Amino acid sequence: MGFFRLLVATALLILASASANAELLIRITEGADSALPIAVVPFAENGQIPPGDKVSTIVQSDLNMSGEFRTLPPSKMLSLPSKREEVFFRDWKMLGQRYVLVGDLSRSADKVTARYELFDVNREERILGERAAAPATNMRSLAHHISDKVYEAITGVQGAFSTKLAYVTLDSFNGKPRYRLQVSDVDGKRARIRLESEEPILSPAWSPDGRQLAYVSFETGKPVIFLHELSSGKRTKIADFPGLNSAPAWSDDGRSLLMTLSKDGNAEIYRMDLQSRQVTKVTNHWAIDTEASWDHTGKGLFFTSDRSGGPQIYHMDRPGAEPRRITFGSRYNARPRPDNEGKYVYYVHQREGAFHIARTNLNTGEETVLTRTQSDESPSVSPNGRMLIYATKQGNDSVLTVISADGGAAYSLPASEGGVREPAWGPLVK
Repeated sequence: MGFFRLLVATALLILASASANAELLIRITEGADSALPIAVVPFAENGQIPPGDKVSTIVQSDLNMSGEFRTLPPSKMLSLPSKREEVFFRDWKMLGQRYVLVGDLSRSADKVTARYELFDVNREERILGERAAAPATNMRSLAHHISDKVYEAITGVQGAFSTKLAYVTLDSFNGKPRYRLQVSDVDGKRARIRLESEEPILSPAWSPDGRQLAYVSFETGKPVIFLHELSSGKRTKIADFPGLNSAPAWSDDGRSLLMTLSKDGNAEIYRMDLQSRQVTKVTNHWAIDTEASWDHTGKGLFFTSDRSGGPQIYHMDRPGAEPRRITFGSRYNARPRPDNEGKYVYYVHQREGAFHIARTNLNTGEETVLTRTQSDESPSVSPNGRMLIYATKQGNDSVLTVISADGGAAYSLPASEGGVREPAWGPLVK
């Protein structure tokens, strides 16, 4: 069981080096040369619009975070139009902009309505025009919705800015460690603590409907898997077998979980039916098999195994089938996370003593190292497959970093105080 213990010990040691957490921040660290220039003009305001971050500012930050866009600072804009008649395309062409987003906000009672239009500057035509409304107390959700619509109108891919993040932080209270499982917006704002414990919390995993989290808690003195209903706070212990209970991963239909158990002596991957709580062994090998995740078909799975002498990524076409080794580029490749199209699998990759995030093209076998940081772990792919979040070190702090799926742009989300680990990107939900 040495390999699995090494994974757990490494996670705990790094997490234990973190300190306090409040809200996550966002900080640009690297831009993409191929990013599309877009001007998000500050929205005109009619009525008493709530104070705080402006809708247009949130939209700017969202689009920048994707790595696919580069927004124009309002200070460099020649005018501030809010509707089609006020847009002079020659001005935006002169500024080198490919797209321009304009709009206004109006308030009626407790509701704010946004009217917004997106224009293709080169073609001088409108490609998106909509209205959207939200309670005056929920302006951030309105902004994320607009970001999603703009992103989809330009790329043809559904935006993921209205999704959620789960992550774990650690501080000290009365001389004892305090682990916190938190859920926030994708930009780290509106963080809420969902669980506090003096014992480690690991491997949060979202249900497909975004209503539950599965995770590993050591609160009983050993690793146990819990289900946590976010709306009610109800927690259910679902895997408390002798030995290890770890690495939960949901099926697409939400009816079962993959998990690693060592109840029979060796760490193997099992599948649990959540209604009956019956478990079925998926792997059966003398080596350590762990960290399973379903592939894009929902029928096959990726997992980490040291059956070749060191941790590598393997794929099964179906549970129980003969596994195929995927990674060969180094002696350590672990924690696989596939995209939603079956093109890539992302994972932690060791090279020259440093841990990076890498991906392998499943069609060609080509491996690409995506990150330049040195102590990277816990990759999680956005539900639209276009972004990736992972944990790393930035100076003495542990931070989350968002990169484009090709590694071309990076944004860090450090905690306002101390460090943060174990990110899990939530699903797209209606």
